[in-house]
Amino acid sequence: MSVILQKANREDMRELWQMQVDAFKGLLTKYHDHDMSPAAESYERILQKFDFMGTTYFFIVAEGKRVGGIRIIDKKDGSRKRISPIWIMPEFRNLGFAQQAILEAERIYGEDNWSLDTILQEKGNLHLYEKLGYRQTGKIEKISDIMDIVYYEKN
Repeated sequence: MSVILQKANREDMRELWQMQVDAFKGLLTKYHDHDMSPAAESYERILQKFDFMGTTYFFIVAEGKRVGGIRIIDKKDGSRKRISPIWIMPEFRNLGFAQQAILEAERIYGEDNWSLDTILQEKGNLHLYEKLGYRQTGKIEKISDIMDIVYYEKN
């Protein structure tokens, strides 16, 4: 089953925001990272991000269902393209949709010069990104006693 990335417009942002909050709620509960968790972002903040130069939000769609979302930042100035964030709704996880969505983003935007970050303690995320050719940069940011952010790049 393959996925498509369906470009979101401003009118879609409330739905995408609600999906993002629901998808990241478990990690917010686990890590209590209220300052940076996508589950804690306000709707107004998502609208601001939507308006950032080079930002495009997409629904991740499989078999006609919106199973997740992804935000791509591509300033088209030679800087790294960025995935921030990507999510799959809990009921659709572990079916390969995140992997397919990243591959589709790379097909659309080009497969080199990417960056992303994730929670170091979430081993499934690390496995996914490394399987797709992303490599840790060596930068790790300690957020709390139970959470670190690890940075990845793909050239």
